[in-house]
Amino acid sequence: MAEIKHFTLTNKKGESVVLSNFGASILAINVHDRAGKLDNVVLAYAKDEDYYDDGPFLGKTPGRYSNRIAKGHFTLDGKQYTLSINCGTEHLHGGIKEESYANRVWDAVQKGNSVVMTLFSPDGDAGYPGNLKVQATYTWDENSCLTLDFIATTDAKTVVNLTNHVYFDLRGASNKSGGILNHVLKLNCSRYLPTDDQLIPTGEIAPVAGTPMDFTKGRVVGKDIHDYSFPALKFGKGYDACWAIDNFDGSIKPIAELTEPTTGRKMVLSTNKPGVQLYTGNYLEGCPNGPDGYVYKENDGLALECQDFPDAPNHPNFGYKPLEPGETYHHTMKWQFCAE
Repeated sequence: MAEIKHFTLTNKKGESVVLSNFGASILAINVHDRAGKLDNVVLAYAKDEDYYDDGPFLGKTPGRYSNRIAKGHFTLDGKQYTLSINCGTEHLHGGIKEESYANRVWDAVQKGNSVVMTLFSPDGDAGYPGNLKVQATYTWDENSCLTLDFIATTDAKTVVNLTNHVYFDLRGASNKSGGILNHVLKLNCSRYLPTDDQLIPTGEIAPVAGTPMDFTKGRVVGKDIHDYSFPALKFGKGYDACWAIDNFDGSIKPIAELTEPTTGRKMVLSTNKPGVQLYTGNYLEGCPNGPDGYVYKENDGLALECQDFPDAPNHPNFGYKPLEPGETYHHTMKWQFCAE
C-alpha cells in the first residue's frame, strides 16, 4: 500500500481540519463552541488501519458511484454493466473493499490552505466503464468554511456520483454520551425519495409535509427517529434516505443547517447537487473504536451526503445525466461553521 499521509490546515482563529489521503477523507474538524472551547466535531477512529473497509465509510469519499445501484446493474446505450453486490442485494458506495475509492490511497499534495488529492480509475474498474480521472480539493478558509471540490473526466461514457461520508456530532468529540438525537436539522427540501426495504428508490419523489421526513422548518433529529410505523424509518432503522433539494438549478446554495443547542455550534451545508442523504448512524455499533478507546453506539453521529439521487442511472425521471468524454463532472460541497 502507498504511504498514508495526514494534512492539517489551520486558520488564524486556531480552528483546523485534519485530512487523510486514504479515501480522501476528513479525520477532524476542530472548531469553537459559544464558550470558546475548541473540539473535534466529526467522528474518527483511533488508527489509520481502522479506516480500511469499515462499514460506516467514516469521513471518506466513496466512488465511482456513491449510494446504491439496484442489484448492481445499470445500462448505458443499450449495454448492461454489472457491479459487485456488497449491501444485501445491492451495490453500495462503489463496491467491495478496494473497489471503492473510499478504500484507496489517493495521490495528495498541499498547496497553501488547500490539499489536492487525485485518483486514476481505469476502464472496467469495479465494473464501471471508462478511464476516469478524479480530483478532490479541500480548502479551509479564515471564516471556518471547509470546501470540497470534486472534478472528474472520462474517455468513455460512464456514471459518476461523488460525495463525502463525514459524520457530525456538534457537541464535540470530548462529549461521550447522548449522540445526535438532540441536534436540530433544517433541510431546504420539501420532497424525499421513498424506497423499498433495501433502500432502493421506488422512483417516486414524495412530499414531506405531514410526515417524519419534514425538516423544512427545523426538527429535532431524535423526535420521530424510531417511528417505525413510517416505512422510511422502519427500512433504515432510523433516517437513511435521500431528500430532493428545492429549486435545484445546478448552482451552489445552502441546503441544510445543523445546530446543537448546548454548545451553540452551527453548521451550514451547501452543494450544487440535487439530493442530500441523511444517515443517522443507525449501524455504527460494531465499527472500530474512536480515539481513547471510545466504543461507538448507534446515533453517535449523522452524515449529510450531497449527491445525485441513489440508483439514478436506473430511473429516467430522476434527470441524471451520465458523464461523457469532453465533459467535466463538478461537485462542490461547503461546510460553514460558527457558534451562536
